[in-house]
Formats: sequence, structure tokens, C-alpha cells
Amino acid sequence: MSQGCGCKKTTDRYVSFDGIDCDGNARQIMACIDRHLAIPGRNNVFWDYFAKKRTGGSGPRPDDLFLIHSYVNQVRELFETWDDQDALVLLEQLEEECC
Repeated sequence: MSQGCGCKKTTDRYVSFDGIDCDGNARQIMACIDRHLAIPGRNNVFWDYFAKKRTGGSGPRPDDLFLIHSYVNQVRELFETWDDQDALVLLEQLEEECC
């Protein structure tokens, strides 16, 4: 591929994580979660537990990527429930490239 061809750069985590901003993408997912949970009626006991885990309230504070990976199904369900397609696309990208 020549320089400046305008081609979309693809990444392959099985070759290298070079060029993949896993931490930055995880922060974006956390921002999406925060945005949803700030809306009254979208929080529940699980998300209270998640928030406590996130701050290290029950042990060492995990990094965002680890926490998302650990609860990816619940995160996906949150985004699906509220039809947040942009967050779902970002979550799928994070899962494919980084988890």
C-alpha cells in the first residue's frame, strides 16, 4: 500500500496491537455507559455494583478495558436496551480489537 493512497488502515490484533488505542476506546465506552446511567430510570443494582467495582470499592481498581471485558454482555444489553447504535459499534470494535 503506497503512502497517502487514502486507503482505510485496517488493524489486526493477532499481528500487533500497534495503532489500536484500546485504552482510549475503553474510555469512550465508559463515557457512553456514564451518559446512559446519568438518565433517571436507567440505573439498577447491577450498575451500582459496576460503579463500585470501577472505583476499586471492593478491591483493586481495575482498568476500564478489563472491567468492560468482564461485563461485556451487560454493557451490550444496556446499549441494546436503549438502542444506542453508535455505542454498540464502538463496543464491537473494542471487543474485536482489544478483548
